[in-house]
Amino acid sequence: MTTPSEESFSAPSKQPHLVATLGWFSATAIVVGSMIGSGIFLVPAEISRDTGSPALLIAAWLVTAVMTIIGALSYGELAAMMPDAGGQYVYLREALGPLPGFLFGWTLFLVIQTGTIAAVAVAFGKFLGVFFPSVSSSHWLWHIGHVPAWHVGPMVLGNMDIGVNTANLTGILIILLLTFVNIFGVRLGALIQNVFTTAKTAALLGLVILGVLFGRKAVAMAANFGHNFWAGAGWHTLHPLQIGVGGPVTMVGLLTILAVVQTGSLFSADAWNNVTYTAGEVKNPRRNLPLSLVLGTGVVLGLYILANFVYLFALPLHGDAHGATVAARGIAHAADDRVATAALQQIFSNGGAYLMAGAILISTFGCANGLTMAGPRVYYAMSRDRLFFEGAGKLHPRYKTPVIALLIQGVWTCVLCISGSYSQLLDYIICSELIFYILTIGSLFVLRRKRPDAQRPYKALGYPVLPALYIVMAAWICIVLLRYKPQYTWPGIVIVLLGVPVYAIWSRVAKRSPVTPS
Repeated sequence: MTTPSEESFSAPSKQPHLVATLGWFSATAIVVGSMIGSGIFLVPAEISRDTGSPALLIAAWLVTAVMTIIGALSYGELAAMMPDAGGQYVYLREALGPLPGFLFGWTLFLVIQTGTIAAVAVAFGKFLGVFFPSVSSSHWLWHIGHVPAWHVGPMVLGNMDIGVNTANLTGILIILLLTFVNIFGVRLGALIQNVFTTAKTAALLGLVILGVLFGRKAVAMAANFGHNFWAGAGWHTLHPLQIGVGGPVTMVGLLTILAVVQTGSLFSADAWNNVTYTAGEVKNPRRNLPLSLVLGTGVVLGLYILANFVYLFALPLHGDAHGATVAARGIAHAADDRVATAALQQIFSNGGAYLMAGAILISTFGCANGLTMAGPRVYYAMSRDRLFFEGAGKLHPRYKTPVIALLIQGVWTCVLCISGSYSQLLDYIICSELIFYILTIGSLFVLRRKRPDAQRPYKALGYPVLPALYIVMAAWICIVLLRYKPQYTWPGIVIVLLGVPVYAIWSRVAKRSPVTPS
């Protein structure tokens, strides 16, 4: 028997139910596979330029690790308590009401999930160009035009090319392929996820092992370790930071610069919560969801931190942007920010570029598959609440997958690829996404008070201290970004707020229209 509080977590349905076919390994593969994309191979260059310190490069990833693992521990309680399709959308809806839940789902569909899939899929195309030079973002098949830059205060909007080139065409084909594959049951999508996650984890682990065994170069070790490791990492050290785009340069302290660089490291570790979207298809979710969240985030973040040490073993942190060799350019000025490629070139000469490109192709394909699989479960849950297109809430009669939700997501993601806007959109939503994380972890406190008797098979480790610590850390990052990086904050907040009138219209229409029997 279920208690009324338990029953309230799931809306009644006459439609076919999602089939629970994902075990703990598949659930963990979704966590790991969705997290590891291309960021860890590129982002350390930008962090190095901003911090100018080996110690702060590692500290940036340690901050990300602490926040992500606390987030996973906190989400574990919510996931075990409400093992329903839609994950974070459901937690926000139950704790804070339908509007916050809708705004999360609206932003997820418009930018977060679809924009990330577009970025990862186009990255696949760009790295495929290492093997096939004709695949390139500069090789246009249909160049519609260029959107000029539009300066709005400290922000620059536009400045993007619209059309189809061989790189984004490759990304579109990958999106269509994975959308098609995931229609034929979650078991097939999970099989692909398991294979590619195992391969990409092995590739990242291989980078770490090769770097530790063969990558320690005398010049890099001397430049990055010993007394040099802590250079620029003092509490009283000031770091130059440009406000907005083309704004004045100001000097900021340690906590501020670490908050600013989280736009890169947090994004590289994001999407760990995607497994909660598929909760309706996880076997024994009250056990396997918390387990997969903790295992998956722990493995990935451990590898991320070790990978950054490997970069420091192989390459000096500082370098010359016009240097003739990968060592001369260093981590901060690696060509096109491809730090991992530069590190492997130090180990295997020219062959390293091909090894790294191959590893990133595996990584991006698996990441795109995990994101493609997870997102439609949120739109499915929203549709069941009559807050999304009606067809998105229906399952394929044979494969029990939200086929319409998959197709809608696929079409919009392809539009973003052609528009060239996905990278800007992703820059815009970093702060907004943190706000949704804050609200969701805050839901722990709300639900402990509102539903004290609800079944909680797993309780968040360290509650209330660790969840409160996450909220404080994430709030500090948001405040810093609002002050110093408005180009990353205000547009995203506008995107979220645009969902308020959309919610009002959608909910009004839903109230007026009769409920059709399933």
